[in-house]
Amino acid sequence: MIISASYRTDIPAFYGRWFMNRLEAGCCQVKNPYSNEPQEVSLKKEAVDGFVFWTRNLGPFLRYLPEIEERGFPFVVTYTINRYPKQIDAYTPEAECAIDHLKRIAERYGPRVATWRYDTILYSSLTPREFHLENFSFLAERLSGCADEVIISFAQIYQKTDRNLSMAAKEHGFKWWDPPAEEKKSLASELVNMARSNRLRLSVCAQRELLVPGAEDARCIDADRLSEVAGHPIDAGSKGHRKTCGCCQSRDIGAYNTCPHGCVYCYAVENEALAFQKFRDHDPSSESL
Repeated sequence: MIISASYRTDIPAFYGRWFMNRLEAGCCQVKNPYSNEPQEVSLKKEAVDGFVFWTRNLGPFLRYLPEIEERGFPFVVTYTINRYPKQIDAYTPEAECAIDHLKRIAERYGPRVATWRYDTILYSSLTPREFHLENFSFLAERLSGCADEVIISFAQIYQKTDRNLSMAAKEHGFKWWDPPAEEKKSLASELVNMARSNRLRLSVCAQRELLVPGAEDARCIDADRLSEVAGHPIDAGSKGHRKTCGCCQSRDIGAYNTCPHGCVYCYAVENEALAFQKFRDHDPSSESL
């Protein structure tokens, strides 16, 4: 089984010590997000094909990667680097810091270990179309050669997303909007060309209706990539967590409402106060996150 750690929260940034404790123990408890019933997930070598780490700040986790490698676990890192204003991404690290992290893991483990995520693409008065064109170009030039794929997605406006975005817009004095599909596809087409010119393949995450020529369907949890890193085949069928998700089958060990990065468009957090409270209450020695 491929272990996802985690699209529900940022384990490398905030819960690395907990993860290593659970790796040592050989299992963890994961609560079902709907029933709240705990389930045990084995983290023993014979049960785990590899890990996919999702993060916006790999810095605190860098010291653990050599031990994970020494234990014989292959891994890949999907690293979100957006370079957004702090009114939108309050507590993410500066882009230069994140770029350095990605360069370091590429040098140590190879360019197939990391993918760059430029998501969620949010249209606002702080981040209009022109911002994304300039920003993406800036980042792509600096990440060329460190990764071979960039994954994009556009903001999905759930009820909680609408509420959190509107609260932040009122507090910080900006406007946001959800552009029509044709505008999203137009921007994606330009990003495809920018990516290609910087030796990056562009893929679109779980939004197949926005695929444009030159873009591919994203597989954020990718058994083929993990197989290359591991040096042997990993058999994992396609079973994404959404209908339009291209991911391979995996088991996520994170928990919603636990990431205190403060990204106002986040689908995984009801509100910032709740996430901070859960982070403060976290016990690294507990079986569950």
